[in-house]
Amino acid sequence: MSKILVIAEHLDGKLNPATARAVSAAVAVKPDTIDVLVLSAEVDAIAADAAKIEGVSRVLTVTRAENAHPLAAVLAPQIAKVAAGYSHVFAPSTTFGKDVAPRVAALLGVAQVSDIMSIDGSHTFKRPIYAGNAIVTVQADPAHAVVATIRTASWAAAANGANNAPIEPLSLDIAVPTHTRFVELKQGKSDRPDLQSANKVVSGGRGVGSKENFEVIYRFADKIGAAVGASRAAVDAGYVPNELQVGQTGKIIAPELYIAIGISGAIQHLTGIKDAGTIVAINKDGEAPIFEVADIGLVGDLFKLIPELEQAIG
Repeated sequence: MSKILVIAEHLDGKLNPATARAVSAAVAVKPDTIDVLVLSAEVDAIAADAAKIEGVSRVLTVTRAENAHPLAAVLAPQIAKVAAGYSHVFAPSTTFGKDVAPRVAALLGVAQVSDIMSIDGSHTFKRPIYAGNAIVTVQADPAHAVVATIRTASWAAAANGANNAPIEPLSLDIAVPTHTRFVELKQGKSDRPDLQSANKVVSGGRGVGSKENFEVIYRFADKIGAAVGASRAAVDAGYVPNELQVGQTGKIIAPELYIAIGISGAIQHLTGIKDAGTIVAINKDGEAPIFEVADIGLVGDLFKLIPELEQAIG
């Protein structure tokens, strides 16, 4: 009998959409039970959101003051304790998941499976390697629990709103480590959609030319209600902050529409957008690699084409 425990990711009392994507992967395993585990100092609102996700059997909650901030050293022992009796433990392959899942795997004495992009069987998975240039099939040992991170760009979010799973509080008799403490969280604030969950993304590259010129990208993104991204070259040049970077060493995204402006299309960048629905490329170099993967390509000066597009949109 297979039972899957999905670790909920949340911040400021809100459930991250990546959790619903991890649930989609769990559903693909066709288990008997899918439970979502919420660890927080205040679980009510988060648990209520998790209970609405289609496919979730139960929402388990652990309320402790130590869980006010998502510290892997604190959360992992609690997750490992709850995981007893589960055949799988899934977490989204986000900064949060990549931080906490290896600790859980170590505590359970198993090897972690990373970035699951498809399910071939209850213990057979596919994941990308070599910057997404190859896909490898991984066979996990059925005799042991599977601890895995889910490549969120490869999975649509499970439907939300129709379900009403029961919420069950847990009381864990376990001492959590005190050697790690929360100091502060620094993150960029923006009124634009979140880059990793947005349906539309407009990204700029080295071809934009400068930090000041990047306003063209921001303005166009605001015009169409899109999130803003950037290539590593644009980030390294100081045009935009690091949190906007898309690609192998940045964020892996899968929007319905991705517009690459002034981006040549290095393989590291393409790795981050391979699961996008429609890719539009705008570049003055007609031989740029980005055009090999683009569904729609415009060759020309972005500073002329973008105003024309804005005018056409109205």
